[in-house]
Amino acid sequence: MSRLTIRNVVPFSKLDNGGSGAMNDGDEGTGHTARSKRADARRNEKTLLDAAAAIFVTSGVEAPVRDIAAKAGVGTATIYRHFPTRADLIIAVYRHQVEACAEAGPALLATSATPHAALGRWINLFVDFLVTKHGLAAVLRSDDAGFDALHAYFLDRLVPVCAQLLEAAARSGEIRSGLEAYELMRGVGNLCIGADRDPRYDARRLVELLIAGLRRPH
Repeated sequence: MSRLTIRNVVPFSKLDNGGSGAMNDGDEGTGHTARSKRADARRNEKTLLDAAAAIFVTSGVEAPVRDIAAKAGVGTATIYRHFPTRADLIIAVYRHQVEACAEAGPALLATSATPHAALGRWINLFVDFLVTKHGLAAVLRSDDAGFDALHAYFLDRLVPVCAQLLEAAARSGEIRSGLEAYELMRGVGNLCIGADRDPRYDARRLVELLIAGLRRPH
């Protein structure tokens, strides 16, 4: 992935003052202890990214790091250690949400009552992602090449998942065949534009109508 730079990037410690309370990532070691520490570090990072994503949705990508730390239940020093700059955190949240959305597709197919229900639940997750993605895009566009690399990553990971869900629903006879995954995702994305700035506009309701409209007439 191309290196992405963001204007006025400074270390988090210059933006917020906070306590320590850092979680122990562990030093590299050998055997079971080293593996346990690496697993702990991955869980710690996931906790931070989940918290940051939730805060970004409600407060925007410029939210104070102390709010993210409080949501994660850690000290701000932990955030600084994992993500030295806000740019590092924003990019990590973007990729984390893409991966979570990609991994959810097969899981939903396996647990939902029908493929169409799985598609609807996945699209809801996709809408949740787009709410944050639009906020991230405004910041990331300060380096178009870097943003293009992240957008390509987004498409590479999510279009095949959406295609799998559409194909399963079409095979089951629930929806019309022939709809392209990219076409549907772009349509959903267009319905979400501006939803975060207009409380009178309920993008999720319109997306639900769109997904319901894919059903084959009985």
